[in-house]
Amino acid sequence: MQYTVIYEKGDSAWGAYVPDLPGVIAAGDSREEVESLIREAVEFHIEGLKAEGLAVPPPASSAGTLDIAAA
Repeated sequence: MQYTVIYEKGDSAWGAYVPDLPGVIAAGDSREEVESLIREAVEFHIEGLKAEGLAVPPPASSAGTLDIAAA
């Protein structure tokens, strides 16, 4: 499965979340660190859902970008 992950750079750290898996978040000092942590968080979450006999939500979100002329 391929889930959309949103990465955000803050003043002193990076954050990430998965829109299709509410509550699955990660934070780290670098983009590379947060990429690794969010992967672990998603895998752990899916394992937990399966262990509880719950359905794994299918990926449904997507992300895009817009080019906007700055005034």
